[in-house]
Amino acid sequence: MVFKRLLGSLGVGGPSVDTVLDPGAVTPGGSLTGEIRLKGGGAEFEVEHLTLELLARVEAETDDGEYDGTVVFERFTVGGGFRLGEDEERTLPFAFSVPWESPLTELHGQPLGIALGLRTELAVAGARDKGDLDPVAVRPLPVQEAILEAFGRQGFGFRSADLEYGRIGGTGQQLPFYQEIELTPSPRFAHAVSEIEVTFLATSGGLEVVLEADKRGGGHDAVTRFTVGLHGVEQTDWDAEVDGWVRHLVEHRAAFGAHGGHGSYGHHGDHHEGHRSGPGMGTAVAAGAAGLAVGVAGGMVAAEIVDEVGDFFEGDEDEEDGGEEG
Repeated sequence: MVFKRLLGSLGVGGPSVDTVLDPGAVTPGGSLTGEIRLKGGGAEFEVEHLTLELLARVEAETDDGEYDGTVVFERFTVGGGFRLGEDEERTLPFAFSVPWESPLTELHGQPLGIALGLRTELAVAGARDKGDLDPVAVRPLPVQEAILEAFGRQGFGFRSADLEYGRIGGTGQQLPFYQEIELTPSPRFAHAVSEIEVTFLATSGGLEVVLEADKRGGGHDAVTRFTVGLHGVEQTDWDAEVDGWVRHLVEHRAAFGAHGGHGSYGHHGDHHEGHRSGPGMGTAVAAGAAGLAVGVAGGMVAAEIVDEVGDFFEGDEDEEDGGEEG
C-alpha cells in the first residue's frame, strides 16, 4: 500500500509523503525495505526527522473486560535535518531489521488475521504528522513453518491467531505482547484438551516454543516450553518432535492440573516455567476481538473465514501509541 498525505497542521501547500514497501513478506529478524518519497509544498520547509513505526493491534484483558488497542513496538529514524525546497522531490531508501519476536501474519501466503502496520511520521517546522498505515506481512522462519506443518500433519486444525498484551513468565520475551496461534486438537487428543495454543519467541540464537492446553471440561490449563535451534530444520523429524511435545503437555497437565501448577519442560536441557499473564492496558481502545480462521497448507483445516484486519487500517490517525480508554 502507498499512502500520500498532506501535512495537515501546515494546511494547503505543505509537503506530502509517499511510503512504499518493497513487495513480499519479511521473516522475524529480517530486513524491512522500501523508500519514502517526499514532495515539497508551496514553500521551503525544514524537515526535522522522518521516523518509521511498527504497530500491532493487540488484545488486553482487564478487570473491566477485553479491549483492543494499538501498540508501537519498534521505531526507526530514516533521516532528517535537511531543507525540502518548494516542489522539490526527494527519495529516501530505508532498511531496518524487524524484531525477532515479530508475530506471523501469514502462512504459505494465507493471512492469519494479525494486523501489523508501518506508520511514517514526518516532523516539519515543529509540527508532526503521522501518516496512514502500510500493512506489513511477516512469514514464518523455516523452523516455525516446519513446526506448524507438523501440527497440521498430526491432525491439528487452525482455529485463529491473536496478539495478547502481557508477558509469559520464565521466558526471554522482549516485546510487550505475544502471539497465540490457537489450534483445535487432533482426534488423538480431543478427549483430553479442547484447544492448544502455540507461541513462538524467536531470537538470533534459537526459538522458544510455548504450548498451552485448555483442559477439556474446565479446570487449570497447562503450560510448557521447549527450545529449538534455528538451523538444521531438514534434519529434524518434526512429526515425532511435535507428537512428543503434545504428549508431554497432556501428561503434565494430568499430573499437575489438579494442583493448579504449570508444567515446565525444556528441550535440549533448557528448563523454565511458563505462565501467561496479561496486565491491564489502561489506554486500550474498546473494540471487538479480531479473529481469523483460515485453511492453511500443510494439513491444517478450519471451518470458517472471518477477516477484520482491514479495521486496523481505518481511523487510527488520532490514537496514541496505546489507544484511548474505551
